[in-house]
Amino acid sequence: MSVSAAHASAFYAEAAEHQRVWGIRDGGGFPAPLNGDGERAMPFWSLRSRAERVVSTVPAYAAFEVVEVPLDAFLTRWLPGLERDGLRVGLNWSGSRATGYDMAPPDVLAQLQTD
Repeated sequence: MSVSAAHASAFYAEAAEHQRVWGIRDGGGFPAPLNGDGERAMPFWSLRSRAERVVSTVPAYAAFEVVEVPLDAFLTRWLPGLERDGLRVGLNWSGSRATGYDMAPPDVLAQLQTD
């Protein structure tokens, strides 16, 4: 299993266990950078510590603050909104460039509803 796959698997398990996910935002809102496939993805993390690690170690995100999103709101408002906006969901991005799996919102919803 790749590191990204392990982080994605942990995202689903930890989000279900703790009933929350974590995003990051600055004065301009929540980031949704282009991924390697030319698609935009908004990152979310399953633990506050994971999001804080990216903010503290990735220069591009140094000015961001970590924001808690209750899982119910993530499932009922965020995921439908991301799909409407044509965005993918970044799962537990990590590393020096904050990368990982980017999934379609319906796929994330389906996985979280089965866990």
